[in-house]
Amino acid sequence: MAMNYTLKNIPDEIYKKIKLRARRHRRSVNSEIIAILGEVTTPRRVSPEEFLARADELRARTKGFLTEEFLKKVKREGLL
Repeated sequence: MAMNYTLKNIPDEIYKKIKLRARRHRRSVNSEIIAILGEVTTPRRVSPEEFLARADELRARTKGFLTEEFLKKVKREGLL
């Protein structure tokens, strides 16, 4: 069953971004908001291959494992 809902006090910057996104997708602002809500409320299934590829990418970016010592150091330095 469909439902009506009114959004109030949308900040200008957010509205502008939604409006631009709607234009790119050739949708109304209302349809774009519904699409966004659908995206964020529907879990995305990730294949094991995708999961492992993402893990490899993150591992490469962090140059290995994060140790307790490293985490304490960056916390002391205010970087985390």
